[in-house]
Amino acid sequence: MLRISLLLAVAVIAGAAPRAALAQDQDQAKIKAGAETYATYCSTCHGDDLVNTGPTTFDLRKLKADERPRFENSVTNGKKQMPPWKGVVSPEQIDQLWSYIRANAYEK
Repeated sequence: MLRISLLLAVAVIAGAAPRAALAQDQDQAKIKAGAETYATYCSTCHGDDLVNTGPTTFDLRKLKADERPRFENSVTNGKKQMPPWKGVVSPEQIDQLWSYIRANAYEK
């Protein structure tokens, strides 16, 4: 019985490893796509590689995990000096941007 349990545990772990690797690859692809979208639409005001260029723009690395709705609203509808990007940046690109920002955030 112990042998069967051990074999079953090994099979479960072995099956989970490829899925975890695939998920990590997908996450990395999403982060890379977010970096490309950021470079195209955001870096002019928010700085290259998320390094803020001045006092008038928000440092996106300060966004916390629970602030995604705030982020999505700001990107979609604009805020203060930031123009709305609705119809320019797709929901998928916003999701990719969020992945890129969270991967580089001060607080994980």
